[in-house]
Amino acid sequence: MKKKVLAAVLSLSMILSTGVVAMADETKDPSEVKVGVITDVGGVNDGSFNQSAWEGLQRAQEELGITTSYLESSTDSDYIPNLETFIDEEYDLIICIGYQLADAMREEAEANPDQKFAIVDDSSCADLDNVTCLMFEQAQASYLVGYVAGLTTKTNTIGFVLGMSTGVMNEFGYGYCAGALDANPDVTILQNNANSFADTAAGKTAANNMIADGADVIFHAAGGTGLGVIDACKEAGIWAIGVDSDQSAVAPDTILTSAMKRVDNVCYDEAQAVLEGKYEPGVQTFSLVDGGVDIAPTVDNIDAEVLKKIEEVKEKIVSGEVEVAKDKETFEAKYGDVYQLDE
Repeated sequence: MKKKVLAAVLSLSMILSTGVVAMADETKDPSEVKVGVITDVGGVNDGSFNQSAWEGLQRAQEELGITTSYLESSTDSDYIPNLETFIDEEYDLIICIGYQLADAMREEAEANPDQKFAIVDDSSCADLDNVTCLMFEQAQASYLVGYVAGLTTKTNTIGFVLGMSTGVMNEFGYGYCAGALDANPDVTILQNNANSFADTAAGKTAANNMIADGADVIFHAAGGTGLGVIDACKEAGIWAIGVDSDQSAVAPDTILTSAMKRVDNVCYDEAQAVLEGKYEPGVQTFSLVDGGVDIAPTVDNIDAEVLKKIEEVKEKIVSGEVEVAKDKETFEAKYGDVYQLDE
């Protein structure tokens, strides 16, 4: 009788355990673990968002001994086929890069409840037990580079090129404009929505128009489109500000700084979590406090006095003394309707 009761208790325990932590698992043999990343239309060589994610997985392969791979999406019609390719190949974790993959990922996650997924910059699938949503306080990083731009400009005119106007992407704009205005209330901020993350020509045209209107520092939050922004700034001999990764290598004499989101570290950590059986669904948010966002470590082109002020501002953000506006209501309450690219 005691054995039967014990068996029943153990069975109930296993059921409850499975229900509470549906995706929990034991540590696996690294040689048996496969993690894949699916890019948005910017591609894996965008010098920014997607590339940073892939670099994180490459490091995971080198240091953890797992197998990693990527699939590029040329158009949004590639999302489902790419997801299904990794599902069919029994990847342990599929990481989707960018909110544009959210709908496709939800469809596949609901159809494949035992498949683990992660997505960067989207929390709409947080209700699913097999999805972890990786979010960033990008407005904080943008505030810092905006502050740099406001203190660096000689013409009191700076620029901002956005890849696409969405809630997540506009956080870059609110932060940048807030930082620039706090550093220099006299600054004028020229703005453009390129409406693409993969149109370098549109990025270059937008930047050239701003340069013609006197901008001497231009920040892009536009993925591959931003490479066109950087190219225009290089040709004109003005400063460009990169995004997501440290883009100084793209144009060392042109990149003033970059607003970094450590997508590489986050993808590495998610791969490690799967390897160690510690994968957890839900929302994770990364900020300046935990190093999830920051300005780039390459600071050669930033004036020493400006850099000193940036360090002071960082401390105020971390302490809560400075609260960075990241939505329309909060931004306009302090700065008015300066930001022009809202949805």
